[in-house]
Amino acid sequence: MKIYTLHKKQKLPITLDEVWAFLCNPANLSKLTPSKMNMEIITGADRPMYAGQVLQYSVTPIAGIKTKWVSEITQYEDKKYFVDLQRFGPYAFWHHKHFVNEIEGGVEMEDVIDYKVPFGILGQLVQPLIVKPKLEEVFNYRREQLEKLFGKY
Repeated sequence: MKIYTLHKKQKLPITLDEVWAFLCNPANLSKLTPSKMNMEIITGADRPMYAGQVLQYSVTPIAGIKTKWVSEITQYEDKKYFVDLQRFGPYAFWHHKHFVNEIEGGVEMEDVIDYKVPFGILGQLVQPLIVKPKLEEVFNYRREQLEKLFGKY
């Protein structure tokens, strides 16, 4: 079983309160997802984020294949971090840690995603060719959208 890790950092020229309010509104996830992925929140976005919250959405991650994704917010510490764990969805395993730290002139956001692709050895073969580039694309899009909303650091 191979676990892969994607690690991203981004600095933004906004306050900790501003970034936290944005991140803790589950409805904002669709603003950070490329439109071609057709992300639609089905349930769970009716209140600010909390530990134990379950979010269900549909997404088209690859090749026009629509799938449901169910995540649980397993850990949450106000204005510090939260963790979402995929309970059902396209990955064999998905554990996403979101950290925010106040820095001089703004905040630094850090994402650490540990994931496992499905389909055993076949999944491992396509991971560097399809899965990793797709994740890079999604997180590059996220970076661009956050800079459009809040400015460059």
